[in-house]
Amino acid sequence: MPWPSWEQAAVATVLSLVAWLVLARVPPSRVGDALLPAFREFALVAGLYAVWRLARMLPVTHEAGALDRARDIDRFQRALHLPTEISVQHVVVAHDWVARFVNGYYAIVHVPALIAFMVWAFVRHRDRYPHWRNGLVAVTAGCLVIRFLRVAPPRFVDELGFVDLSTRYGLGVYGDVGTGVSDQFAAMPSIHVGWAAVVALGTFAMSRSRVRWIVLMHLPLTVFVVAATGHHWWLDGVVALLLLVAGLRLDAWTRRSRAGTDAPRSRSSRRRSSSVSSG
Repeated sequence: MPWPSWEQAAVATVLSLVAWLVLARVPPSRVGDALLPAFREFALVAGLYAVWRLARMLPVTHEAGALDRARDIDRFQRALHLPTEISVQHVVVAHDWVARFVNGYYAIVHVPALIAFMVWAFVRHRDRYPHWRNGLVAVTAGCLVIRFLRVAPPRFVDELGFVDLSTRYGLGVYGDVGTGVSDQFAAMPSIHVGWAAVVALGTFAMSRSRVRWIVLMHLPLTVFVVAATGHHWWLDGVVALLLLVAGLRLDAWTRRSRAGTDAPRSRSSRRRSSSVSSG
């Protein structure tokens, strides 16, 4: 199924805003009170998605330096004695069912997992949801900016000998280079890892259920999958995680700053109220 276009997302944004404005002006009801924040949040998310799709349409299709930077990353990782991505793929392709699993996981789980997390967090943990939504915005925006520094994925480096699992098993998520929703020369950083981190760490932070330990495995499993399929370098995932941490810390700092500013105002209001009452 194709991704929604920016035009479709823009229409969804406008319709949600209209619904929100209408509900805000009708008498309160249980249904209206439940739908009002949902329409507002959906308008925000749909609007951000429209901006993301528009940004990915910018004419950044050149490949200059992408392969050289990929080889530099490979040499740097080897200097750190990290296991190579191709060695991970060799383990995977030795077992047909594992190869099919990682190929399917990369193509299918990425977006539905994020949508399920966003809906769950909004419904069950409304107070903490904005913090993780803002973290998601930060990591996605960072990926959009860094994509201007072109980096090829490991499977594009011919001498490494990667097998294109999507060609062998189907479920390809990429078209020809320069087409489709995903930019194949924007491997750095990995938005797969960034979004998986939001899902896994956000669930672990907000839930107390034993299931959170299972959801937490989504992050290391995604890191393994993007390496085994040859779509990303280890460093792509590291940078995505750093973007998320920076976004979450910035959001937390902003909230503390606002709370610190609001507190003196609240005390001042109480003093004025007390003065008026005594007068």
